Amino acid sequence: MPHPATLPSDSASTRPTVARVENVSKRFTIRKDSSIKERIVTLGRAGRRHKKDFWALRDVSLDIYAGETIGLIGHNGSGKSTLLKMIGGIIEPTSGTVVERGRLAALLELGAGFHPDLTGRENIFLNASVLGLSREETEAQFDDIVAFASIGDFIDTQVKFYSSGMYVRLAFAVAVHTDPDVLLVDEVLAVGDEAFQRKCMDRIRDFQHQGRTIILVSHSLDQVVDLCGRCVLLDKGKVLFDGKPSLAVAQFRDLLEERRLQEINASVGPEQRRRGAVTKVVASAVGRGVGDLVQPGDDVDIRIGIVAEQLSTWKCRVQIDDTMGQKVYVTGTDWLDMELPVIDGEGAVAFRLRAPALGGGKYFINTALLDGEGQTLHNVMQATSFNVEPDARAIGFLRIAIDGEATASE
Repeated sequence: MPHPATLPSDSASTRPTVARVENVSKRFTIRKDSSIKERIVTLGRAGRRHKKDFWALRDVSLDIYAGETIGLIGHNGSGKSTLLKMIGGIIEPTSGTVVERGRLAALLELGAGFHPDLTGRENIFLNASVLGLSREETEAQFDDIVAFASIGDFIDTQVKFYSSGMYVRLAFAVAVHTDPDVLLVDEVLAVGDEAFQRKCMDRIRDFQHQGRTIILVSHSLDQVVDLCGRCVLLDKGKVLFDGKPSLAVAQFRDLLEERRLQEINASVGPEQRRRGAVTKVVASAVGRGVGDLVQPGDDVDIRIGIVAEQLSTWKCRVQIDDTMGQKVYVTGTDWLDMELPVIDGEGAVAFRLRAPALGGGKYFINTALLDGEGQTLHNVMQATSFNVEPDARAIGFLRIAIDGEATASE
């Protein structure tokens, strides 16, 4: 269960519950034999070695309230799409219960109800019926669906002759005109051209203003923070965090980096270690724990572990980037005229940023170990990161004390 501090706010919990997930687990069986012949050969006792149980979800419990926009995030295989399909009634849990109230529209696989040999017009009625609309309701929405899809004269053409963009636009148009109480969205906002994506986002925001409930799966973490008021982080089928989107995204990025750094360290071989290598980088606010938010006025320590054999002259550079890879700050031991020891084994270097005036968000640390001639011995991109408390009054690289005044003349 999530920590009490990460649970939905009291104001949300006073609203009606539109979906309840209670102690839900989902098991899939993965077969290692791919053909009928292989399955026949592996029947009986030996067949057990050719299949494996995979638990996509483990004891997940969530209450989803009316009017919420909730983001589901996690790495591939964390269970977020499985949970979304379970809420939509597309798959059944192995154990536990899922209860929904109201009409649901699921944007999980756009065009799943389309038939390639039918025209766009015919597929509108077919797909709308799959999503729960009567023929009369579909007829009432038909003109709006066609206008939203912008497929014009192709409405009476078989959809197998549609471009992928036309296909996606028509499928999305049908789904968002079903008047849903709960909208389930799985990565579909990343499809189509830029103009269509803006149209999709505008429709999502219309749903929010109308008080509809939206459950969104997206790999675009900035999109989750922008759209959602609550975020659930899943890891290995379990709820790791349930609460404020910015905090969920920060924790998810830390999780991704931890795994990536393990891969980086595993890839540093003996020869690299002999010449010189960065083995560990840690960034944290002074007086706070690793991973804690950096608050305005905090100093930030960057500590770098190094290993080498008889490295007598060397330099170390650090660079701070934002989440888009934009360079924010660079410095180095040579620029700071630091005296450096000979490293024969393990060594370390530390930088302290004095109350950096950084805007809210996540920042990545890149490090480079150089020899005395300035040649790169080892370079580690995004070696670690730290998170700065968001500024409620501004966005950007800098945190600036600011006052404002407005006047009007008669």
